[in-house]
Amino acid sequence: MGLKTGNFPPVDLETFLQEPLRHRVKTLALHWVEYGFGSAAMIPLTYIVKMAVLWLFVGSIIITSTSGVGWFWEIGTWWNQPIVYQKLIIWTMLIEAIGVAGSWGPGAGKFKPMTGGILFWARPGTIRLRPWAWLPGTNGDRRTGFDVALYLGFLASLAVALVLPGTVTPSLHAVLPDNTSGLVPVWPVAAAIVFLMLTGVRDKTIFLAARGEQYLPALVFFATLGFTDMIIGLKLLLVIVWVGAAVSKMNAHFVNVIPPMLSNTPFWPPKWFKRSMYRSFPSDIRPSRLAHFMAHVMGTVVELGAPLVLLFSTNQWVTFAALVLMVGFCFFIVSTFPLAVPLEWNLLFAVGAAVLFLGFPAWGGFAITDFSSPWLLAGIVAAMLFFPILGNLRPDKVSFLPSLRQYAGNWASALWTFTPGAEKKLDAIIRPTGNQVDQLQQLGYPFEVAEITMQQTIAWRSMHSQGRGLYSVLYETLPDLETRTVREGEFACNSIIGFNFGDGHLHNEDLIRAIQARCHFAPGEFVVVWVESQPIHKKTQEYKVIDAALGVIQRGTWLVSDAVAAQPWLPDGPIPLDVTWRAALQPPVTATNAHGIPAIKADAAVGELAEESRR
Repeated sequence: MGLKTGNFPPVDLETFLQEPLRHRVKTLALHWVEYGFGSAAMIPLTYIVKMAVLWLFVGSIIITSTSGVGWFWEIGTWWNQPIVYQKLIIWTMLIEAIGVAGSWGPGAGKFKPMTGGILFWARPGTIRLRPWAWLPGTNGDRRTGFDVALYLGFLASLAVALVLPGTVTPSLHAVLPDNTSGLVPVWPVAAAIVFLMLTGVRDKTIFLAARGEQYLPALVFFATLGFTDMIIGLKLLLVIVWVGAAVSKMNAHFVNVIPPMLSNTPFWPPKWFKRSMYRSFPSDIRPSRLAHFMAHVMGTVVELGAPLVLLFSTNQWVTFAALVLMVGFCFFIVSTFPLAVPLEWNLLFAVGAAVLFLGFPAWGGFAITDFSSPWLLAGIVAAMLFFPILGNLRPDKVSFLPSLRQYAGNWASALWTFTPGAEKKLDAIIRPTGNQVDQLQQLGYPFEVAEITMQQTIAWRSMHSQGRGLYSVLYETLPDLETRTVREGEFACNSIIGFNFGDGHLHNEDLIRAIQARCHFAPGEFVVVWVESQPIHKKTQEYKVIDAALGVIQRGTWLVSDAVAAQPWLPDGPIPLDVTWRAALQPPVTATNAHGIPAIKADAAVGELAEESRR
């Protein structure tokens, strides 16, 4: 990997795209093992510069210059000032909501421009996705001037909270009588809460992009709790996020996350270590025993145990040891530059752990037992656990982010397929960008290079458990699959709504309906296979086949154990599927697959069936 030269797959550009899909997936998955996306060094360096300059340097100048805590380089005078940490949370939330933190740049499929976020959400006419269809006042999927005003009001409230000087409150003075910098004023924080809630019920994308499931509780603590309770509440927030994520990783999916994530790490480890994550490269690239150890011992056990030690320990050295583990855990994730690149979020949690558990230690009056009311404490814990518990039991009801399943491998996911030329119809959507293959060509890459680059993402999906199931559904239901363009749903979604962080709920049938209303695909032109996360108490995942023109046309399940056991390119054929429902007026069937399931074939007669169904 050079500064400007990446490790592109060693394929024949003239013939590779004509090869069978299974062969292309295998070739690109094997290349991923050693090189990941193969990006030039300047790509991860761009992220490092962004973190260092925007989040750290600019953020520290703004925070310290508006808080009365000394110059930004005098870290010893302000590192544990409560207003500094408050403003660091607000600053991180602000840049997330603008779209220049997570889900930014090439690692999130944003090539030109590299920013989504505000370019989409401050523009009337773009697509918005309401979280609850039953809620009055949220009808429609078109962003209006009112939506833009709510979004900009949210950003303005955060900015005001960021730049206003602090206010010394009675609860702060009682605990820290010498503190003169105070705490963030309540009124702009309260305004930000209101604007975020109003924006979120009209567009879940913005709420999730602002990481509302984690930063909103922090804002509520700022606005409602006394000083000591606020500090303890922030500690609880960090611990619950980490422990919730650890619990969600106790599944058969997570081990499949570690090998491709380490393979995509740009500066380390060496190639031999990347290969060691797989059973027997290149013949078998399922996770090795070492990958299982990395996932469930270095990952799950640490993420579960160390935060609980931080929360309950009253010993300085034990606390420090647990802190080192969690800070190292966060920096390890940053070092891998995972797709969707949630880098600033991990840095914030690393800094937050140091500030909260060392700056305001349990032995200094900030233990969980020092909370003012056990009933209020219990209520806060119950409120923060509600969505993680519901989301693991009913993942169809809760996004995987509020469910705290980030990077657990248990994701709602999708693959999009287009008949030849049909993908261009997406250009009818109002948005500040184009399809990713077109973005790459605008940067000067030939079509073949751009197309193969995007096909690397579908190979990456195949390396995860749900990818094997999605490909199985494609092979079983689309006899013309070899002629279709296949896209990774998460990446494609990013070019439509400006954000995605692995959340399949952002590109389920709600988004497909919004796309169809603008692009008017004919039946069969745009077919999506989509799968829900696995509920914690079940052994199966539920999938759907969605025709943009006809809606959901098939439902079924597969066993997670079958998906985990398969090779990414399915050399033994599709995994078994259990079709539980099929639309009564489905497209004409001309063949059955190897399991006797009727295969879908889209042709002119489908339109007649769709019209008959509407009548």
